[in-house]
Amino acid sequence: MGGPRLDPQNDAVKDPEDWVTGDEPMTGPQKSYLDTLAREAGEELPASLSKAEASEHIDRLQKVTGRGQ
Repeated sequence: MGGPRLDPQNDAVKDPEDWVTGDEPMTGPQKSYLDTLAREAGEELPASLSKAEASEHIDRLQKVTGRGQ
């Protein structure tokens, strides 16, 4: 409180490589969304990804599919 305000467009975004919990298994919502994106993109992804890996695939597949714009 009372500190500088964060710019949610820039400051709140952290590279998945820097996540403290990035090595943990992907979450249920990540898996579900990745399944949808991969199916739409015609790709198959490994079933066991970390949170960071899942996030990177989500970003990539959103560009491929046009989602998340």
